[in-house]
Amino acid sequence: MRFLIGIGILAVGLILLIVNHDQGQTFGIDNDAVGRIVVTLPILLMISTGIVLGRRSLGQSLRQLSIWVLIALVLVTGYLYRNDMRAVGERVLAGLVPGRAVTVTTADGEAEVVLHKSLGGHFETSVDIGPVSIPVLIDTGASSVALRFEDAVRVGIDPATLQFTRTVLTANGRAQASPLRLPELRLGPIRRTDVSAVVLEQGRLDQSLLGMSFLSTLGSLQMQSDELRLRD
Repeated sequence: MRFLIGIGILAVGLILLIVNHDQGQTFGIDNDAVGRIVVTLPILLMISTGIVLGRRSLGQSLRQLSIWVLIALVLVTGYLYRNDMRAVGERVLAGLVPGRAVTVTTADGEAEVVLHKSLGGHFETSVDIGPVSIPVLIDTGASSVALRFEDAVRVGIDPATLQFTRTVLTANGRAQASPLRLPELRLGPIRRTDVSAVVLEQGRLDQSLLGMSFLSTLGSLQMQSDELRLRD
């Protein structure tokens, strides 16, 4: 029972530190001080356990002390490398859920958005246009961002203001499109304003496209096997 209580206290302490990392304090105490307590507590528990078990065989005492040492090392290591572990978890999740944009920090301190291919062999993700998130296909062959009629309505564009004066080529053939400018478009930490775009006639586009009017503003766009890296 003492062993389980000790594990519970350490686990709760670690969770509190992670949750309150951005605030800098936990219950009004500086997180560095809380971290030192989390480090010290297993040591105190090891000592007390060792004293209790000292009445037993030396082998049993050493085994119990080794378990506590291992637990302390795992918890302290988990806290110290929590940001790295979070980044690894995001990368694993991105691989398991294609289309999920993951932001990573490169060796030179720059932020990159990493995308994995979908089951159909394309790079797909979601972008935010104002407060609305819409799914898009990354298309370097599209000269501008192209929105499905339905997606345009979702982001708040009034259909009555659309003027389909431009002819464009799509996978479904020629279609009429209405040019416009998007006040804001976001992909992860990458944010652009006043982005050139078009809205296609209803039923003429299967999926909205993230084209070159956005992609050409990036610092770099690199495709590596089944991975696409976008740098601001």
